[in-house]
Amino acid sequence: MGLLESIQSPDDLRRLTPAQAEELAAEIRDFLVQSVSRTGGHLGPNLGVVELTIGMHRVFSSPADSFVFDTGHQSYVHKLLTGRQNFADLRKREGLSGYPSRTESTHDIVENSHASTALSWADGIAKANLVRGLTDRNVVAVMGDGALTGGMAWEALNNIAAGPDRRLILVVNDNGRSYAPTIGGMAHHLDTLRTTRGYENVLSWGKRTLHRSGPPGRVAYDALHGLKKGIKDVVAPQGMFEDLGIKYIGPVDGHDIAGVERALRAAKAFGGPVLVHVITEKGRGYTPAEQDVADRFHAVGQIHPETGLPVAPSRFGWTKVFADEIVSIGHDRPDVVAITAAMLAPVGLAPFEKAFPERTFDVGIAEQHAATSAAGMAFAGLHPVVALYATFLNRAFDQVLMDVALHKAGVTFVLDRAGITGDDGASHNGMWDMAMLRIVPGLHLAAPRDEPTLRAALRRAVDIDDAPSVVRYPKGAMGEALPAIDSLDGVDILAREEPETPSVRVLVVGVGSMATTALEVSELLAAHGVATTVAAPTWVLPMPDSLVKLTGEHDLVVTIEDGLAEGGIGALLGERAARADLRTRVHTVGLPTAFLDHATRAQIVEANRLGAADIARDVLDALAR
Repeated sequence: MGLLESIQSPDDLRRLTPAQAEELAAEIRDFLVQSVSRTGGHLGPNLGVVELTIGMHRVFSSPADSFVFDTGHQSYVHKLLTGRQNFADLRKREGLSGYPSRTESTHDIVENSHASTALSWADGIAKANLVRGLTDRNVVAVMGDGALTGGMAWEALNNIAAGPDRRLILVVNDNGRSYAPTIGGMAHHLDTLRTTRGYENVLSWGKRTLHRSGPPGRVAYDALHGLKKGIKDVVAPQGMFEDLGIKYIGPVDGHDIAGVERALRAAKAFGGPVLVHVITEKGRGYTPAEQDVADRFHAVGQIHPETGLPVAPSRFGWTKVFADEIVSIGHDRPDVVAITAAMLAPVGLAPFEKAFPERTFDVGIAEQHAATSAAGMAFAGLHPVVALYATFLNRAFDQVLMDVALHKAGVTFVLDRAGITGDDGASHNGMWDMAMLRIVPGLHLAAPRDEPTLRAALRRAVDIDDAPSVVRYPKGAMGEALPAIDSLDGVDILAREEPETPSVRVLVVGVGSMATTALEVSELLAAHGVATTVAAPTWVLPMPDSLVKLTGEHDLVVTIEDGLAEGGIGALLGERAARADLRTRVHTVGLPTAFLDHATRAQIVEANRLGAADIARDVLDALAR
């Protein structure tokens, strides 16, 4: 039996000798490669924190001491060391989550997959410990250097510094990357700390030279050492953290367990806020990851563990269509610029950056800043395209509303992974966007159904210069084109089913990628003698008048969307129909207002009755009533 199998809790880990701890690290690294290659998941980040996580659990006592990971995709090693070693169903329904999960373990606190929040959580826990008199408890926040590009982290640092008696340790896991290499001034600052040996060299020289001079020399050395803050400011600018009132330790080799433990013990003994700067390598110990320049195998699908190559090639997807079309638009429109929040490649902007590097801006993990800086660019004569995962636009809603929409700024937001994403769990499903954005005055939103409508929607979106525009599409492979057989004032009609003796007429509205499901529902209803019309409006905000008119020409309307049913596009159509005094009932089909556990898209569709057979059955029941 290997060492890993004997570790069922952190108590077991603390009984290991230093040599055994090093052996365990090698076992964990091999386990991660073999397991994650079968399931897919966040491989690179976890390979980089093996020794760091071992050191944390050997120095601190979780769960009495609280661990908060930012972001939580670097918590696989933590799961292994807290008794969760069945990774066979990682990120699958009823298997382990890809993030910390309170339902899995008392050692987990925050699901934390939206970056830059860990310090606020840690600050709150540390304050509560003091209020409750729990003065022997520590809070450890593990934060990637990329997360320090988010403004919320600095709001928290400002508050943490005001509490010198809070037992809070911030471990900066500095690998120079978020997904891709970390961008911005903080990245340059940490680069300096990684590469500067001046401070250590100066003190080492002073100690050797002055101690040889007897008592006067030792007095001089003590005075020099007392000026260490000034020396730090000159030869290594870590003083900025101490200027905030936060003790700084580091840089520390994050792959040296003994060194990590020494630093963490010193931080623990200090009894107040301490920043421990740990240098790690993303993808450490796995050659394919180390050689991957793009993102060091940040997240992978199923791969061959020996080579790192995908088990199956990825199909042509929505992101690739956007990537191609935005480059074409860039050639046609020199005023179009691209903005990303630390996700250049995942959202498809890498080809645009290659073609137009001077027109591409990576702002770091700072969606709020991305939106408002885009408003400034629009004011100054450009048309910004801000590409994000749909779930991360939630963080910038106020900026979309008050900085972009209020000022009628021509900014286009492209939302990748809209709707059901599945495997990454509750925080990553992009299901909130349409219900959230429908209340923004003047906003235009497109939900294309296929490649031609996506390309056309992007072209139209960048032509809107007096309001925010949004183009949203799902994760994954793109289906076949769904051509329209007719168009009514901008609303595409995909099919009409006319049985010989129709008993009732139903309008089926498929929003975005759910247009395929709408066609399938139509066929099933027609088989039961129901006349159907299938509509697929690409632009759903503002609500097309022609769609409201179509509603009045049918006995029942069924709307199908991969966003929230309550407050979504179908609900808006129902409100507009009622306002127009139409008697037609609107039956909305969408996701519940709930957090969805991780599962495949197909499983989520089935569980929420979003499949064609379930929808058709529910519609027939409604008609019968």
